[in-house]
Amino acid sequence: MKIDLTDTTASKINKALVRGRRAIGTPAVGMVLTMVIVTDEENAYDSIKAAEDASREHPSRTLVVIKRHARTPRERTRPRLDAEIRVGSEAGTGETVVLRTFGEVSDHADSVVLPLLLPDAPVVVWWPVDAPDNPAKDPLGALAQRRITDMYAVEHPLDALEARVRSYAPGDTDLAWTRLTPWRSMLAAALDQARVKITSAVVESEAENPSAELLARWMEARLGVPAERIVTAGPVVTAVRLGTTDGEIVIDRPEGPLATLTLPGQPPRTLALKVRPTSELIAEELRRLDADEMYAIALRGEGTKENV
Repeated sequence: MKIDLTDTTASKINKALVRGRRAIGTPAVGMVLTMVIVTDEENAYDSIKAAEDASREHPSRTLVVIKRHARTPRERTRPRLDAEIRVGSEAGTGETVVLRTFGEVSDHADSVVLPLLLPDAPVVVWWPVDAPDNPAKDPLGALAQRRITDMYAVEHPLDALEARVRSYAPGDTDLAWTRLTPWRSMLAAALDQARVKITSAVVESEAENPSAELLARWMEARLGVPAERIVTAGPVVTAVRLGTTDGEIVIDRPEGPLATLTLPGQPPRTLALKVRPTSELIAEELRRLDADEMYAIALRGEGTKENV
């Protein structure tokens, strides 16, 4: 079910949400969190689709904030809020409100979002593109327990990474880090089997890959050895090599969804290591809303020396 509201207010949107739930026969609010997506019109469809897919695991109210620019100078000075409300099958297992702001409303989007947050429920803010330099101090970011950015969406991701280092606050995370979960899990499993001293580390990836840089920093912090960065044709991270006293541990994924794991003294084995869609990355982030300490360690490249 879809409800369109033009030149509306947060109060009218809340009333329309109640009417929509009653119309589809689910008057109770069964959502566990509020997700706020701050995006532009170009990326709105893909972002909403990812959030709605993730809501099948985490039922949520999704508020999509799109800042629009009116076509004429006169209209640009007039504040206006349009809303598109989706409930039922149109919004996964939760409900979605697309907020298009004009004029001064765009500068105070937090005042529109605040009345629409679910009471006594966590808030997550996700910037698919154009994230602020300091997410925790952004007016919308200040409302959230978890703030999600994506360094893959910027022109110079390694510069963005350094900006994240300077502005990090508990609750910040980035999808470039989330993409590394299968790699980190596989490395941890390999080291559990090998039980050897690590003497060197190498990360191979395409150029300017933020996930590869985070992975290298994480290994340096946790293993206490320098990690060499080697540029390959990609895509994304293609291999990790750990030198040990007994030989080399290698995870190699030149392309496709499969990787080869090689341990000293053992035959190679094939493991699944696919590139996951955005919906899976968002669903993973919503499973825990406390501070991601490992992300902070990876950003700063500092921590205690111990096996992964």
